Amino acid sequence: MALKLLEKTNISYKDNDNSKINNWKSWKWQINNCIKDIEGFENFTGIIFERNEKSMLEQTIQKFPISITPYYLSLINIENFRTDPIFKQAFPCPKELIIEKEDLFDPLAEEKDSPVEGIVHRYPDRVLFCVSNICAMYCRHCTRKRKVGQLDLILTKNKLQKCIDYIRKNIHIRDVILSGGDPLMLPDHYLDWILNELRRIKHVEIIRIGTRIPVVLPFRVTKSLVKVLKKHHPIWINTHFNHPNEITKDSAEALNRLANAGIPLGNQSVLLAGVNDCPKIIKTLVQKLVNNRVRPYYIYQCDLSEGLSHFRTPLSKGVEIIESLRGHTSGLCLPTFVVDAPHGGGKIPIMPNYLLSLSHKKVYLRNYKGTITTYQEPENYNNSLCTSGCKDCDFFSD
Repeated sequence: MALKLLEKTNISYKDNDNSKINNWKSWKWQINNCIKDIEGFENFTGIIFERNEKSMLEQTIQKFPISITPYYLSLINIENFRTDPIFKQAFPCPKELIIEKEDLFDPLAEEKDSPVEGIVHRYPDRVLFCVSNICAMYCRHCTRKRKVGQLDLILTKNKLQKCIDYIRKNIHIRDVILSGGDPLMLPDHYLDWILNELRRIKHVEIIRIGTRIPVVLPFRVTKSLVKVLKKHHPIWINTHFNHPNEITKDSAEALNRLANAGIPLGNQSVLLAGVNDCPKIIKTLVQKLVNNRVRPYYIYQCDLSEGLSHFRTPLSKGVEIIESLRGHTSGLCLPTFVVDAPHGGGKIPIMPNYLLSLSHKKVYLRNYKGTITTYQEPENYNNSLCTSGCKDCDFFSD
């Protein structure tokens, strides 16, 4: 479908497919040709919406804008687009205009936990560093719909420096997570400067980057970008694959390039109704991820952001999926199912109940087959008072 989409653009090419493919694989070309309206989508795909539906779609993008990379759009099954998981994640739905009473403008209370513009400091030893609100694509399930797509914004160096100074002054911060928007949408030199400034802070041990680039714009993972990232180890990257159809030859090449640079890769999926709320789909996804050297890290329950109610599933569905994985695939493939609690409550793991009863001498357990077994507790264990005398220990303080 890629070359067909190229034929529909207004850019002229030489009369050979190699020239077209070279343009297709240019991440800057992809960004410059993002689909940003309903008419553009119709022109690229040949799908034509009825007048009433188109009117509702136009109302939807007035509130929640649209932007789809041609690459990601090319993954849609045009013949059955309404049920396609790629289409549902990328294309607006009038149901986004339904705001339920439990929906929240800022569901994770990030504004409340933001001491400096660009910083969210919720946990003692780590901070979220939102460097911009620019994304390659506007995902319809985004928890930050209130920001992304409203106005493209990269924090100025002055504002970024204030964030870096905050991190420098707080010596308990050992882990910085770059987020946004998408940090990998920054120019190489700008990202290099940020990483270099963070690396100069002695108490910052780990830098993580949250990105959807390998999913929606894998051509952005250039040799020059990887060279920048490699300079600042230890760098960890968490990707955001939600469905096995997103793992293509191009995305696999991007992941391979990052992994070969010594960057540990994890994945954070979101459980989405009609997209991946199926044990078989998730099993296929996590196995494909591991095959590409990506460790499944989290499956998130869909947040209570405005306009996401049609994507949300019951928590029991997430528990069912985790239970379907345990014992039926390798432990390396098992993510943790979490709810990012409303109002800034933090991540809460939700697990199937394998611990049935806990007493002083015996523990009753259930395995993945449902078989109940017992585990004998030690008779003489006593650690009511630790005497190790570790410096600055606060675990046993009042």
